[in-house]
Amino acid sequence: MMTSETFKEEVLTLATKVGVKPKEIHIQSMKRKWASCSSKGRLTFDKKLLDEPDEVRIKVILHELLHLKYSNHGKMFKSLLDTYFKKELSHVNPS
Repeated sequence: MMTSETFKEEVLTLATKVGVKPKEIHIQSMKRKWASCSSKGRLTFDKKLLDEPDEVRIKVILHELLHLKYSNHGKMFKSLLDTYFKKELSHVNPS
């Protein structure tokens, strides 16, 4: 299991790569979703995410970080999510 501190460090590292700065990062129990992003830059993640495989965790983090740039799930959002995700997976699972 990843620690909360390590998870937050991972979020901040990915935030730098995406070019955003979350104002707050919180980890708590969430019943209906993995994470959320407020319009004020607060990211909240479900604590169960700390037990998930790298691929799941990274995709959720990138998804929320991109919401700091794009509030909707339009074409640009989806394109950037795919691009960043593939790039990060290549570092996690090099071929």
